[in-house]
Amino acid sequence: MAAVAERAGRDPNPAAPPLDEMMLAMDVVDTLRHAERLVERELAADQRDLELKERLREIYRSQGIEVPDRVLDQGVAALREGRFAYRPPPPGMARTLALLWVRRRRWLTGLVLGLAGLAALFAAYAVFFHWPEQRRQAAERQELVEVLPRSMRGELDRIRALARPGEALAAAERLAGAGSAAVDAGDAAAARARLGELRALRELLEQSYVLRIVSRPHQPSGVFRIPAANPRARNYYVIVEALDAQGRPVSVPITSEEDGRTAQVTRFGVRVDQATYDRVRADKLDDGIIQNSRFGEKRRGELRPDYAFPTTGGAILEW
Repeated sequence: MAAVAERAGRDPNPAAPPLDEMMLAMDVVDTLRHAERLVERELAADQRDLELKERLREIYRSQGIEVPDRVLDQGVAALREGRFAYRPPPPGMARTLALLWVRRRRWLTGLVLGLAGLAALFAAYAVFFHWPEQRRQAAERQELVEVLPRSMRGELDRIRALARPGEALAAAERLAGAGSAAVDAGDAAAARARLGELRALRELLEQSYVLRIVSRPHQPSGVFRIPAANPRARNYYVIVEALDAQGRPVSVPITSEEDGRTAQVTRFGVRVDQATYDRVRADKLDDGIIQNSRFGEKRRGELRPDYAFPTTGGAILEW
């Protein structure tokens, strides 16, 4: 710095400031910027440039540096004009592009991570939702087009082979028609329901059993009910059980006339008149055994049993 100051002193009137003087002027400006208290007291108070130059000269002398007046003048003028101060370029496309390029590592990393996250999200959606839903829809379409119509045709053919013309066959034709309409409408749930009813009808037609009056000790063979709607009346029932040819219990669908509930049971009460009830009761009281215990028979291909006693066909599930 001292050498620079000496060379500057030997050339008092240069045509253009040499690079060394320019660098020294920049150092003066830098010194002014860092001496915040000095700038506040001198420049902000609008005192004379001469006083400021003297203070600056003292700062440099304390460091063993001699600075010419013209360099001090250049430094003070540069500080006032903000000549060496950095001024960011005005907003614009060029600046935006330049900033994007400078910060490319940061935003490219974020972009890559974001794209990776989106890819993982889409992959998870495809694996856990989209593909399973596509498979489900394809399976449902196949079910509607092939499985359900074929199954309903099969059940209807088996029912036709079992049932004689009459109520059972008419019910089967009605269910098959409703199932076909549901298939045409694309309603798989309704088609499945009609298929289930066809199967239940076919299974009922396939059943064969004998209804026998329960005649075991300590088990009722008949009961009566007093209906809530008419306390002076009585409803009489004979308790029967369904047995196959080997005497094994058979589970049959029975609907209670008291609450409309349907259940698969092997034992239930069948509605009879009082005379039939009294006759069965007397038969059991005679010797504890009901001699005529065969109440009816359900044959294969028929919907309902043929009854050996007068009955409305009404039934109860509990007593």
